[in-house]
Amino acid sequence: MTDAYRTKGLSSAVSYQEPKAAYRWLEAAFGFEPLFVILDGDGKLAHSEMKYGSSIVMVGGEWSDDHKSPRATGGKNTQSIHVQLAQGEDVDAHCAHARTAGATILQAPENQFYGDRTYRAKDPEGHIWTFGVTVEKLTPEQWDKASGLTTRTRLD
Repeated sequence: MTDAYRTKGLSSAVSYQEPKAAYRWLEAAFGFEPLFVILDGDGKLAHSEMKYGSSIVMVGGEWSDDHKSPRATGGKNTQSIHVQLAQGEDVDAHCAHARTAGATILQAPENQFYGDRTYRAKDPEGHIWTFGVTVEKLTPEQWDKASGLTTRTRLD
């Protein structure tokens, strides 16, 4: 087993009604790498972690009234998860693989004004995932010009 302790940073935790199935599906569909699983006395998945690059996603069951799968909330999401592919990776092939594995593709791969090519998918329990890869490095001035938006470091 790899080191279970992480350095400073962010990770996401997602709740599923069927966390074992989700854990297997995330590996097969999106290419997440298993790190470890913790099983309770009944063999149910109590906690698990997977990695993608240097990022971690925790996968578990619905463990309180505030930790539910979108399947339990009428499909509602309070967050979506963005996964950045490495420079040069084929996001179109990633999307096709996810579709074949059962992902619902909400947005087919397309180039964005800020230089990434992205697609959006929904997993079998309704979590929304966005995958992107940088295809052209642009300055904020360039993407502002292309989008009509204004980029700043701070709000004020």
